[in-house]
Amino acid sequence: MIVLEPVLETGATDGFGLWPVAACGAYGFMALSGALSAAEVGTAVMRIVECNDVEPEDGGPPRPADALGSFLHGLLTTDTLFAAGGLRVTDTATGVVLVPGCCNGLDERRDWLDVLDGDGWASFGHDPSPLAERVGDVVRLTVDTERPDSPVIELPVPDLRRLLADAERDLTDFLHLATAWASAHMPGLAAPVCAALARALDLPAPAVPRPPEPSGPR
Repeated sequence: MIVLEPVLETGATDGFGLWPVAACGAYGFMALSGALSAAEVGTAVMRIVECNDVEPEDGGPPRPADALGSFLHGLLTTDTLFAAGGLRVTDTATGVVLVPGCCNGLDERRDWLDVLDGDGWASFGHDPSPLAERVGDVVRLTVDTERPDSPVIELPVPDLRRLLADAERDLTDFLHLATAWASAHMPGLAAPVCAALARALDLPAPAVPRPPEPSGPR
């Protein structure tokens, strides 16, 4: 069976204390979907913020002094946002896994459509250097083009089209989950944070639930 998942590149979470996160090693990938725990969502949001934690541009607003505002500053003020990762493809029958390479972003998953309906090929970062090519009615996925003996995965075009649609739903479900998470963990900043997450993932921004009105005296 071929499994295709949107994945976010993750790093160590040791010492992070702005909100609860799940334990992660030094490097890996987290599959994004609507099935993540609250701590896993916290890890994913932390990592997307880290991807955009850059110094203020000239003429831009200064970085706030408080820890939360400082950490979120790049995400909330940078024009072009980035979420390191992409699509991971696993052939469960052979154990072959294609992962996105360095400098690839989840927003670049649209390039997979070029394989199906455009130029017929797309690459996804380096170290490793994965490549997808359409050969007639089959798509051939090369795990690392820098290796002469690189493993490959092959699947029919209709199967890849279906898997890409499923992955898009997984990513949308994750964003809705992250929206609920942000409403609970940072209600005062939930709307701009969720809008920024949507931009980083190249998805429409979901509606952020309004906080409940305080109950008055009875």
